[in-house]
Amino acid sequence: VPGDKSMSHRTVMFGALAEGTTTATGFLEGQDALCTVQAFRDMGVVIRGPKQGRIEIDGVGMHGLKAPENVLDMGNSGTSIRLLSGLLAPQAFDSVMTGDFSLQKRPMGRVTTPLALMGAVIDSEEGKPPLAIKGGQRLKGIHYEMPMASAQVKSCVLLAGMYAEGRTSISEPATTRDHTERMLRGFGYAVECENDVISLQGGGALKATSLDIPADISSAAFFLVAASIAEGSDLTLEHVGMNPTRAGVITILTLMGADIEVLNEREVGGEPVADLRVRSAPLTGIEIPEDLVPLAIDEFPVLFIAAACAEGETVLTGAEELRVKESDRIQSMADGLVTLGVNAVATDDGIRIQGGEIGSGEVESFDDHRIAMAFSIAGLKASGPITIKEANNVATSFPNFIELMNSLGGNFYEV
Repeated sequence: VPGDKSMSHRTVMFGALAEGTTTATGFLEGQDALCTVQAFRDMGVVIRGPKQGRIEIDGVGMHGLKAPENVLDMGNSGTSIRLLSGLLAPQAFDSVMTGDFSLQKRPMGRVTTPLALMGAVIDSEEGKPPLAIKGGQRLKGIHYEMPMASAQVKSCVLLAGMYAEGRTSISEPATTRDHTERMLRGFGYAVECENDVISLQGGGALKATSLDIPADISSAAFFLVAASIAEGSDLTLEHVGMNPTRAGVITILTLMGADIEVLNEREVGGEPVADLRVRSAPLTGIEIPEDLVPLAIDEFPVLFIAAACAEGETVLTGAEELRVKESDRIQSMADGLVTLGVNAVATDDGIRIQGGEIGSGEVESFDDHRIAMAFSIAGLKASGPITIKEANNVATSFPNFIELMNSLGGNFYEV
């Protein structure tokens, strides 16, 4: 399975600001991560690759970025634009970031609000991209209590805090993925986590390192569900990142009765990694515990497919964040499931899905890569063909998805 998207983004960001040359293997060559690569090239950073998962980044130091000549295009990547907001706010130069049609509809107030409290000056289109960032601002450290559980917001504030005067600290309402904290330490920057408060001192430096990026558990999730619902399956996924802040999908599937075996557990570059063997198993609907929601936030589209194939009802609550992803993932999935004959009802903060048979039909993906891949997995149990519209954005996170699924016996093709 391709390399972890979150870690690939951060490898480029931290490698660019480090002293020395950072090398990484397992880098995700998807469009989202490549947008981050291009943004730093536009700011004067020399980056070789990525080629066959290997990338080399010649760091320019914390204050070595140069003003880009043009607007920075973040494509479809919410991670790129939100984390870069924190890095660009304290730079000496002005910058503007934009993205595709989907990204321009996503809320940015969640990052511009805390950055403004630190002293940043950022203009937006009613809280949405493009973002115009005024350079030359002196930021001050703050303590920020996040109103929502968001690793992107946490990371943005921490990255701005590296440039801020004094100490920056954050408390989050629920645990979110901690790749930023782990990777900053790997690059030699001290980050403290105590009593659910994450903090760092401004004025530090990053030192180049070498990284082995594990396979992305969010991408692995499609195969975990596929092998669970397709009869006679026995599949092993190798070198999958098992960060406890990301492994909620395994817990949820196990609660539903999935047969997932964790093998060869080890640690690589400060991140837990394992091989996952998954075999087909009858699934049962559950009430998904709310404390697992932030730990599986990107995997819910395909988990909804698992729920549609399970016996009984699955209920999700506490997942309002799904409504402001690349699409409104609650409504997008509910509408598509209903089109396929599944009893699915969207609620304000979740969904209710009654398991049963999946029919055939044409569904919208709304240019959302995870919606498109999720409905393709539904095709494994459908009574007839499923056609997914506007599926080009699969390349943002999983460029060889169709090829890999077909190598396992899937019947996926472009029309």
